[in-house]
Amino acid sequence: MKRQSKGGFLISKIHQISGRIFTKLLKQSKLDMINTAQGRIMFPLWREDGISIVKLTKETALTKSTLTSMLDRLEESGYLQRVPSKKDRRKILIYLTEEGKRLQERYAGVSQEMTNLFYRGFTDSEIDEFEKYLERILENLVKV
Repeated sequence: MKRQSKGGFLISKIHQISGRIFTKLLKQSKLDMINTAQGRIMFPLWREDGISIVKLTKETALTKSTLTSMLDRLEESGYLQRVPSKKDRRKILIYLTEEGKRLQERYAGVSQEMTNLFYRGFTDSEIDEFEKYLERILENLVKV
């Protein structure tokens, strides 16, 4: 008999509850002009500005069509812009605007608050071990 696990259920529940809390924290920090899904796009851009849509798709695990519509909204809001690559005219690069760059520090603060909530009561070694397990689960799922 195969072992049944509630891990997937717990991950789903954690995702749902943490999304609600994160949205609340964004609102309290007056950052609710960026929702959690849009933050998922902005985060890789804050680490590396000027990346391709293909790379952003991999970084966010969003489909290209979903990403494109979200990029449309972020561009209309003035947080990023699409720029044709000078090296390869077929490639479009995504750059943050000054307005998009200004959100980074405040958004990072809210993200840190969430991290503190997630790991309250955990030791550093417990966090490391837990994250290794999550990485293994992600690797298993990406292979499908």
